Amino acid sequence: MARRIACVVEGHGDVEAVPIVVRRIAEQIVPPVIVQVTAPLRTPKGRLIKPEELERAVELAARRVAGVGGVLVVLDSDDDCPAQQGPALLARAASVRQGLPVAVVLAKSEFESWFIAAAESLAGKLGLPVGLLAPPNPEGIRGAKEWLTERMLGSRSYSPTVDQPVLARSFDLASALRADSFGKFYRETTRLLAQVPDV
Repeated sequence: MARRIACVVEGHGDVEAVPIVVRRIAEQIVPPVIVQVTAPLRTPKGRLIKPEELERAVELAARRVAGVGGVLVVLDSDDDCPAQQGPALLARAASVRQGLPVAVVLAKSEFESWFIAAAESLAGKLGLPVGLLAPPNPEGIRGAKEWLTERMLGSRSYSPTVDQPVLARSFDLASALRADSFGKFYRETTRLLAQVPDV
């Protein structure tokens, strides 16, 4: 028995990283939940925010779980305010299918901001220095990918497609809760998993 979640994401690195984090959260639920995360549907944010595009993506994601599961939309807020943009996007996503559990989470400012919030747990990995510390306001950094690159030793630079899944497996979830938008992601994922039936 497992619970199905379909994801809509915007970045190439998110395609692998978001399901990893969803599974890690499912393992922390008491009792742990077995979750099947379908291959995420990747659509650039600039397209998703256009009329009818988010709705189309949510419908396609719902079909991937055969209508028996939940849909999780994860986007970067970039320069937008998640608290302002999120509710409108959620209302649009929830209008697609009656009774379909849906969540929309905007990472402030980028998915990688969650890694920065848990920087200590990533010290010594992927060329990041031992003794790496999280800054006081990890979500206030515009250019989280660049922040990671600047701290990587040698000539290494951060690559979302290569490094994001690795860091998604490694970052400490509790430490990442310093980032409010990760707290939202954690709560919304937990809520979705509670609402989705076992299949």
